[in-house]
Amino acid sequence: MSPRRRRVSDDEVLDAAVRAMTEHGPHELTLAHIGAEAGVTAGLLVQRFGCKRELLLALSKRFASSAPTVFQQLRAAHREPLAILRAYATCMADLAANPDALSRNLAYLQIDLTDEPFRANLLRNARATRREIESLLRSAIHTGELRKDVDPRRLARTIETVIGGSLMSWACYREGLAAAWIRQDLDAVLQPFLFRRSHSKPSKSGRRRAHLQSDN
Repeated sequence: MSPRRRRVSDDEVLDAAVRAMTEHGPHELTLAHIGAEAGVTAGLLVQRFGCKRELLLALSKRFASSAPTVFQQLRAAHREPLAILRAYATCMADLAANPDALSRNLAYLQIDLTDEPFRANLLRNARATRREIESLLRSAIHTGELRKDVDPRRLARTIETVIGGSLMSWACYREGLAAAWIRQDLDAVLQPFLFRRSHSKPSKSGRRRAHLQSDN
């Protein structure tokens, strides 16, 4: 058995909670599971957080403000705005590493939707995420990846909805990897709005007229 650490930060405990949650659903998860991941006793967690709900609520509060950091990391790894957006979609697919993992994540989502303090944190994160998506779309318009007539606010809402809905659709069909499934749906939404540069060759009659004009 690994030795118990006497001092761990709250962030280390919350990171341990995330790891424990990937293996245990909300009704299975105990402070002992989290303590084992953090290397501390369940009693220490009770002293610090009071109960499992309060610990998970602390994790929810941290999640509420995480969107800017997540997108900052994605921006550091990718240059083009749409590449960043596709990378975000791939991150969302991490919730569905396998069907069982997605089922557990959906069980935690049910708490987020029905317990008001949790829902408030979920809503705060959702709004921040939509702002980040809208910002990427505006950048994509500026750099010429998207057409100038795109409404970034409306498209951001659509993309947010498609990514979430695509994840649920994959849970039903379970064809291939969730990341590829979501990316395909995202690309289908973006396709009509992509800026297309004309690379078409002149027609045969057009080439003939150009040749005659050059002879004259």
